[in-house]
Amino acid sequence: MRIKKLKALQLGLLAVSAACAASTAFASSHREAPFITTSPKVDATDFYMFRSYEGVAANGSGGRSDYVTMIANYQPLQGPYGGPNYFSLDPNALYEIHIDNNGDAAEDITFQFRFNNKLNNVSLPIGTGAAQKSVAIPLIQAGPVANVNDANLNLNETYSVNVVRGNRRSGSVAAVTKATGAATFEKPVDYIGVKTLGNSAAYATYAGKHIHEVKIPGCPAGKDTGRVFVGQRQEGFAVNLGPIFDLVNAPLGVITNPANINAAAANSIQDSNVTSIALEVHKDCLTAGSETVIGGWTTASLRQARLLSGAPASGHQTSEKPGGAWTQVSRLGQPLVNEVVIGLKDKDKFNASRPSGDGQFLDYVTNPTLPALLGLVLTGNAAGLAPTNIPRTDLATVFLTGITGVNKPATVTPSEMLRLNTAIAPVPFASQNRLAIVGSLKASPAGTDFAGFPNGRRPKDDVVDIALVAMLGGLCMANGDGDSLKLNSIPGVAGVTSACKPSSVPAGAASLDVHDAVDQAVVPFLPGFPYLNTPLPGSQ
Repeated sequence: MRIKKLKALQLGLLAVSAACAASTAFASSHREAPFITTSPKVDATDFYMFRSYEGVAANGSGGRSDYVTMIANYQPLQGPYGGPNYFSLDPNALYEIHIDNNGDAAEDITFQFRFNNKLNNVSLPIGTGAAQKSVAIPLIQAGPVANVNDANLNLNETYSVNVVRGNRRSGSVAAVTKATGAATFEKPVDYIGVKTLGNSAAYATYAGKHIHEVKIPGCPAGKDTGRVFVGQRQEGFAVNLGPIFDLVNAPLGVITNPANINAAAANSIQDSNVTSIALEVHKDCLTAGSETVIGGWTTASLRQARLLSGAPASGHQTSEKPGGAWTQVSRLGQPLVNEVVIGLKDKDKFNASRPSGDGQFLDYVTNPTLPALLGLVLTGNAAGLAPTNIPRTDLATVFLTGITGVNKPATVTPSEMLRLNTAIAPVPFASQNRLAIVGSLKASPAGTDFAGFPNGRRPKDDVVDIALVAMLGGLCMANGDGDSLKLNSIPGVAGVTSACKPSSVPAGAASLDVHDAVDQAVVPFLPGFPYLNTPLPGSQ
C-alpha cells in the first residue's frame, strides 16, 4: 500500500528502517551458529520446498506440476575463485532431507546423501631421459573439461542416495537409483572458469548432464520416478550483507527512496555461489493418507569423534579418521529461525535438535526479543515497534503449526519445519508474487498466490520481507478483529492465547509494507529444475 499522510509516511519510513536493521539477523542461514562456522561444508544456508512449476500452465496444471522440488543449499558464501580445491562436499558427512507427512513432528521419509571424492592422481612427465619423473599436478584439472568423466579431471565427485522410511537411523533403507539401475550419481565439478569449462551456456550444458532421472523405491506405482542434481549454483538469496551487519551502514536514500530500492544489491551476496542438493519427487510419494500437508527440513551430521593424523598418507582428505555415531550439527527448515528467533546461547542446541523437541524453544517464538531490540535501536523504547499480543500466537502459527486453511495439518504437534500443502497448485514463475501469501493479503503486488512462503518456499519468495511483516505484526493487521486467519491460539499448547488484532501492532498498516531494500524478485533463476541459476565462473 502507499502511505499518503505525513504521519503515516514517517511511521512507514521508520518501519522500513526497522526492516534494514532486522536484516542483521535476516541473513538466511549463512554462518548462523557458533559451531557451524567451523565446519562450512555442513553449514545449511537455505532450504526450499515447493510444487514444481516447470512448464506449468496459468491454471497450475501440466508440466511438472505433480512433483515437489526440495533444494538444500550448503557451504555459504563461496567465492567463485576458490581454487585450487574449490568446494567439494564432505565424504565424512551425512546430508539429509526429512519429510513429516502426518504432522507428528517426526520424520516419516528421509533422503540421505553420501559423497565420495575420488583422486585420479593426474601426473605429468617432468624432465627427459633418465631424469624424467611422473609428478602429480597441484590442480584438480589438467586442461579443459567437457564431459562427466573427462580425463583432465583430477578429482571426480560422486554420491549415493538412500530413502529411509520411518526413523532416520532405524527405519527401512533402500537405494534410490538411476533409471538404468545404477546407484552412483555423478556431480559436476565447480565452475572453475571459462577457460576450463567454457562460457556460462557451455557450463550449463555440462552441468545439465548431471541431472539424473531416478527411481524411488516404496512410492505408488507409476509415481516412483523423479530427478536429482547436486552441484554448484549461484547464490539465490538476496541481502545487503556487508553494510547490514555494519549497523545498517547504507545511505539513507537507499532506505527511504523507493526509486533506490535495489541500490544496495551491488553489495549483496549475488557474487557468491553455493552447493545445492536438489531432489524432485512425485507429491503422492511424499504424502500419506488424506493429509495433503507435508513438513520438510534438512540436516547434516558428522561422526561423534575424529582423529587427526600428524603424518597423513598421500591421497585426498586423508588427515581425518572419523568414528562413532552420527551427530547432527546443522538443521534448517524455515528460513531465518535460528538467526531471528533463537537466542545466541541456544543456537548450537537448535542445530542439534529435532522438531519433536521444539517445546524447549517455545519462549523464543512466543516472547521474541527481536522486535524489542528494534524498538530500542530505532525509537529508544523497547515497546516502540514490538507488537503487544504476548504470547505471539501469530508467530507460533507461522513457525510451529502452519496457517489454518493454508498449510496446517489436520493433526499437528507444534514444531519448526517448512510446511507445504501439496493440494495447492503451483503458480508459473512469471506470475508468482514475491510476497506470496503476504502479497495476497495486501493485494499489492497484484495477484493471489498461496503457493509460496510460508506455504513451502520457492526461490523467488522474498522471505526477508515476509518475515519482517510477520515480526512487526503484519499478520495481526491482516487477521482483523474477527480473527479471519485464526491466529489467536496454538494447538497442543495449553493456555497460549493472545489477541492478535490490529490494535496490538504499533506500526499499524505500515507493518504490511516493510522492505529490506533488496528485491528478491530480481535475482536470476532458471525456469526449471534445478531452478537455481548457473554458478558464477572463477575467472569472472
